[in-house]
Amino acid sequence: MQSAADAALRCGIITLPMRLLYLTSEMAPFAKTGGLADVMGALPKQLHRMGHNVQVFLPAYASIDRKKYPFQKADGLEPLDLSLGQHRYRITYATVQVPGSSLRVHLVQCPALYGRPGIYSSAPDEHRRFLALSYAALEACRQVGFAPDVVHCNDWQTALVPMALKTIYARDPVLGRARSLLTIHNLMYQGAFPGDVVNDTRLMPAVDRFHQDQLKAGVVNFLLHGVLYADGITTVSPTYSREIQTPEHGAGLDHLLRQRSSTVVGVLNGVDYSEWSPETDRLIPHHFSADDLSGKERDKEVLLGKLGLPYQPGVPVLGVVSRLASQKGLDLLLDVIPWVLQRHGVQLVVLGNGDKRLAGRFTTLQHTFPRQVCFYEGFSNELAHLIEAGADIFLMPSRYEPCGLNQLYSLRYGTVPVVHKTGGLADSVQLFDPRTGTGTGFPFDQHDQPGLRWGIEAALRVYQDRPAWRQLQKNGMAQDFSWEKQARLYERLYAQIQG
Repeated sequence: MQSAADAALRCGIITLPMRLLYLTSEMAPFAKTGGLADVMGALPKQLHRMGHNVQVFLPAYASIDRKKYPFQKADGLEPLDLSLGQHRYRITYATVQVPGSSLRVHLVQCPALYGRPGIYSSAPDEHRRFLALSYAALEACRQVGFAPDVVHCNDWQTALVPMALKTIYARDPVLGRARSLLTIHNLMYQGAFPGDVVNDTRLMPAVDRFHQDQLKAGVVNFLLHGVLYADGITTVSPTYSREIQTPEHGAGLDHLLRQRSSTVVGVLNGVDYSEWSPETDRLIPHHFSADDLSGKERDKEVLLGKLGLPYQPGVPVLGVVSRLASQKGLDLLLDVIPWVLQRHGVQLVVLGNGDKRLAGRFTTLQHTFPRQVCFYEGFSNELAHLIEAGADIFLMPSRYEPCGLNQLYSLRYGTVPVVHKTGGLADSVQLFDPRTGTGTGFPFDQHDQPGLRWGIEAALRVYQDRPAWRQLQKNGMAQDFSWEKQARLYERLYAQIQG
């Protein structure tokens, strides 16, 4: 059922061009651990292409490949001496070109905070690393007189910015009229820190605006304050926007999100079809389309050959590309798949890294079924593309999934998704009906062994009916989840929150 906020989004009035400021801890291709990077790698670029004045700020992590993405000095931005409580940091700015775009990203340079391996850490200054990003971006705007119409914040890392705009910057001639949008990519990560970090937030003049019960309990939850003070709140799918307003999926913030339900909007993530399209994908050996799927079978043969499995015409290949984490429902898959392998003789290819316990179970599965299963521990972008192209069925049994991207890629590649009906998976995969020839995959309702088994077996039954299978593949390949389409929804939302 469409919410009032979702309906309002679709009839917003757009004013062109808008000044848009993006604050993010990840952005593809420079720094990535998950879906946030993909969104920020595509959405600002698309809105820049549509004529908006877009400025993006990202930490200059040591892990960014400077040879591949050379830094340049940021003209007009002077070094910033930033105080966060008793801590002092020297901030400088650089820029880097976004591949395939004229957009340049501003990089916040501070070796004391970002000159370490990886993007995130459990260090005691983790909160200051992203407070520095937030204030460096806002102060850069003040330096050059860039007055954003909307400041788009992402996850807990920049979630105190809406509060700062409403308090310490409320009368600022550059930032005082800015509106804020907070996107929650995964509610489970909230940025909860000991209460004394409030001294580092630069918000002590507005300390009475913090959640007082939390402060008394010795906690400062960054994401909670974003929910309280942002002018608009989005999640990365319509279903997830409703799920997080329930006790089951609300992670303790559901009551606050319900209070703000009129401003909580779900916008499904998009896909960059210049990278993910079987007609042009530079990482697969054989291109194909909905009109000619012959290249898909040849990609399947290449995939199996690379992974040391025998190619057997007519035997379906099930694919998984996933972070190895409990959220992804891989324990459930591992409980069900041995029975499927024995009963149906299918093959399974798995690409992923993360939880070592899950990796061990997949390794054992591979040893048990050496001609049917290959588990590649790690990540390979080339192999991810080849699995999407060469597999017949894609498995995503996530316990919860704010959006998910692999099911969107799978649809484009004619690789039929079997998914748990949750979050963005529920919004993007419709149940196939062999009688009418409508639908795009097999979502299962209950996250249990009978549910997943039903989804896999339903897909395998249709696989044996070649005309029905071809129709199912074509239905998926005809779906449009392009960023051009999804960016229009953000454009309307930005206009809406400006009043």
